[in-house]
Amino acid sequence: MNRKPIKPNALKAGDTVAVVAPAAAIERAHLERGVNVLATMGYRVKVSERALARSGILAGDDRERASELQEYFADSEVKAIFSARGGYGCGRLLPLLDFRAIASTPKIFVGFSDATFILNALVDFAGMVSFHGPMVAMDFARGLSPRALEHLRGLLGGKLDGFELEAREAMHPGHAQGEVLGGCLSVLVATIGTPYEPRFDGRILFLEDTGEKAYRIDRMLVQLRQSGVLGRVAGIVFGAIRAIDGNEQESRMIARFAAEQTAGLGCPVLYGVEAGHGTENFTIPFGVVARIDSAACRIVFTEPAVTR
Repeated sequence: MNRKPIKPNALKAGDTVAVVAPAAAIERAHLERGVNVLATMGYRVKVSERALARSGILAGDDRERASELQEYFADSEVKAIFSARGGYGCGRLLPLLDFRAIASTPKIFVGFSDATFILNALVDFAGMVSFHGPMVAMDFARGLSPRALEHLRGLLGGKLDGFELEAREAMHPGHAQGEVLGGCLSVLVATIGTPYEPRFDGRILFLEDTGEKAYRIDRMLVQLRQSGVLGRVAGIVFGAIRAIDGNEQESRMIARFAAEQTAGLGCPVLYGVEAGHGTENFTIPFGVVARIDSAACRIVFTEPAVTR
């Protein structure tokens, strides 16, 4: 789809939100803690009947997980869908989803990590804005910072006409504007060469990841560069790329590789935004236009992400 993505309706107190498990199996205690947080935010929570199902490492059979996600998009009572956790499994659902049907009932979908598969597909194949943000049995269960929680509530509720996120550094200077997409680097790389590869041209590419050795991050960035992806985007914003066990030497090497593989592209590159694994995990809307201001070291969103 080439048209501007549709913004879903804003989320209000008292609205019903669904919690689904499209990826890895989850623990009951983690799920219950996260659901309690959503309830205290003022939402009515409908938890998937299959949320605790197991099929090996996955939260149930592929077709059942896909069918339930499809059903929640079609359910007029549900105003937003939150992913319970990532891990692995969302990519297996893409051929089983009817994105044309989903496009007829656009609504808020929130997740990250392995949900990167779904987030970008919703933008490009269902033509709707999606939300790279915290997950119920993970971030909500562990405890989001008050700032990140308030940001999420304001963003989904249509109370933010815009916002900006600061990066630790500007690796390469410049200004750029475009729709944002991306997500977990290792997941995004897995879409290259498939029918679900996102449209990268002229967009701002957001990248984050966790638990990867520096050389693996470099290998994935090399693939993005050699496949032409990095040369087609308007700008690049790195969130957290957390090394295994938070090793400082590995972290420095990851930053060096990120700088090297994005050098000479002629586009601005920011590094270290508080979004993704191992951060406060501020929610970022995909499919919404933002601009990179490298001088101010910020990515700036200048429009609401939902329809009020």
